[in-house]
Amino acid sequence: MSLNGKYLQGIITKAVGGSYDVAVPDGVLSCNARGIFRKNKISPCAGDRVSVLLEENAVPLICDIEERKNHIIRPPLSNLDCALIVSSAVDPAPNPLVTDKLISIFESKEIEPVLVFTKQDIQDCRDFADIYRNCNFRVFYIDNRTGDGTAEIKDYISGKLSALIGNSGVGKSSLMNNLFPGMTRETAEISKKLGRGRHTTRQVELFAFDGGGYIADTPGFSAVEVSKYGFIPKNEIQFSFREFSEYIGKCRFRDCVHLKESGCAVTEAVRSGIINQSRYQSYARLVEEAGKLNEWEFKDKQ
Repeated sequence: MSLNGKYLQGIITKAVGGSYDVAVPDGVLSCNARGIFRKNKISPCAGDRVSVLLEENAVPLICDIEERKNHIIRPPLSNLDCALIVSSAVDPAPNPLVTDKLISIFESKEIEPVLVFTKQDIQDCRDFADIYRNCNFRVFYIDNRTGDGTAEIKDYISGKLSALIGNSGVGKSSLMNNLFPGMTRETAEISKKLGRGRHTTRQVELFAFDGGGYIADTPGFSAVEVSKYGFIPKNEIQFSFREFSEYIGKCRFRDCVHLKESGCAVTEAVRSGIINQSRYQSYARLVEEAGKLNEWEFKDKQ
């Protein structure tokens, strides 16, 4: 059968250099991409919905990328429905600022943040988890040794495009092994010297569930690398803290950034214990960091 001029729709499941694996109805194709993408400074990535041109005696060619509903530059991923933010109860311990920064970035991109906690058998972290449960985030506990909790996560992400996001050493590879029995993802012990895990996942790849949907296992990161997931302008950070929503617009000043202004409805909710103090401290840090970045960008243009 001649394949000349035949187009197939699919999703990129893996991108390495200039080679792309694309899942199509009948399997997976190893593809190249049109040069126009590079010219337009577009890098096809895992999660992209694409059209592939099949021609006889030619490598399948990605010729079109559908409009993305969201995109993360690093790790390169697009069209995510949810991000599973994996934290361990100990070694490494949960980091409130890192967790809140990730949540804020994903909220700004309309990606549903989901909290997953490992190593609960070693140390109880329910008080920390309850901070997010009380903000109406979905929270899961898993035991990677026994697999307990894996089925609940699998049910929740079935049919969705999701990603495992987390610090190095929190157990993402072990969770992948439990989500896909028979898969052997390399795991590593925590480096006692550095206090974090060795990187065991080196690239982004989507894995398909039998019942529909995909999950990406992403490389681990250190705390200083979180900002690579995205940047939110200073005045927009307030909208990525969902517990602020009922107070925004009720402050004395229209341009209130909810720090030291008088008549601020948000800070009053913090003082009253309605908004969690730890979450608010993270918000203030993110606003401060974003302000500094804005200043540097402004100076660079002078």
